[in-house]
Amino acid sequence: MNKKTLRDIDVNGKRVLVRVDFNVPLDIDTGTISDDTRIREVLPTIKYLTDKEAKVILCSHLGRPGGKVVDGLRLAPVARRLSEILSSPVEMAVDCIGPQVEEAVDRLKGGGILLLENLRFHPEEETNDSGFAEELARLADIFINDAFGTAHRTHASTVGVTKYLPAVAGLLMEKEINIMDKALNDPERPLAVLIGGAKINSKIGILENIIDKVDSLLIAGGMSSTFLRALQYNVGQSSVKDEKEDKVGLAKLLIEKAAEKGVPLLLPSDVVVADRFASDARSRTVSVDNVPTSWYIMDIGPRTIELFETELRKSKTIIWNGPVGVFEFPKFSKGTEAMANVLAGLDATTVIGGGSTAEAVVEMGLTDKMSHISTGGGASLKFLEGKTLPGVVVLQDKEAG
Repeated sequence: MNKKTLRDIDVNGKRVLVRVDFNVPLDIDTGTISDDTRIREVLPTIKYLTDKEAKVILCSHLGRPGGKVVDGLRLAPVARRLSEILSSPVEMAVDCIGPQVEEAVDRLKGGGILLLENLRFHPEEETNDSGFAEELARLADIFINDAFGTAHRTHASTVGVTKYLPAVAGLLMEKEINIMDKALNDPERPLAVLIGGAKINSKIGILENIIDKVDSLLIAGGMSSTFLRALQYNVGQSSVKDEKEDKVGLAKLLIEKAAEKGVPLLLPSDVVVADRFASDARSRTVSVDNVPTSWYIMDIGPRTIELFETELRKSKTIIWNGPVGVFEFPKFSKGTEAMANVLAGLDATTVIGGGSTAEAVVEMGLTDKMSHISTGGGASLKFLEGKTLPGVVVLQDKEAG
């Protein structure tokens, strides 16, 4: 990564505003955090700063409050969990800007930690309002972006503040970018990419970018119906979901391009179908050439699992983004679980692209079996598309001196 990190600047005793991604799964009624991975991943940055006696001012969003205060989306439960993990106090601010927050920062001692209230309680955060960004920046001497999960957003706390403060990357941001970049652009080969998920619109850019980089490409999930349709298969009701129809022609071009380059492009050979898009729907496994017209494709079948496993076992680097079925319904989670178990058992570099894929791996308790699980779903998608991330572009370049 050619951007400066917190190691490249003097943070000793400074007021440091750190954008983190504490958008953790939270039970609004009880305040219980079911997965604190995103909190723990930022610990190296926090500990580095506290060891330097910096005044650490953390800011994050939580959920989608829509620019207004939602009591169930306050960050107090996150502050409590972080305090428990660190075994040291974490103060909670009453807001993220304003005189009371400035006073709380003034009271903060070297090595102390203050967590600001949910940034998205203010609509100006998501509109990248310059006044809001300036108020945030007023709290600190230095800005550190350690929120890879929001690096694809042009928000006040990711981009706006960099107009007013020296801005560098945190240790998690550096780790995410370096791992993703190596896996995609300098991998140990063969490189296989497994793409799933329901929305082809969010993945088509990835496929266009990686077709020249991969040694094999495996496509499943709801989006595979577009490719099956391009090959003249009937895919039942799946064909009209998420406006896939207008992407059939592009899917055909990608199939042809893969063939020209000699890149194996694997699609499901059998699927689990259901008479309704529901957890308790009637279901059965059929060949892809025998999908009932009124049914939905919900998962990959056993022959496809075997086909994919055989291909993945040949690979030394694997990037996986998107479940291969409707894994949130237990009845249709078998394919996703099988892929996770296959990757967990391989002697290969396995990079999991955040979002729902990461959620599935975490739920199965396989986190430690993967080389890297990204903390950013949307950001990892943009990275795999080869696009620049707004929250990274604005950070200081190492060459800038």
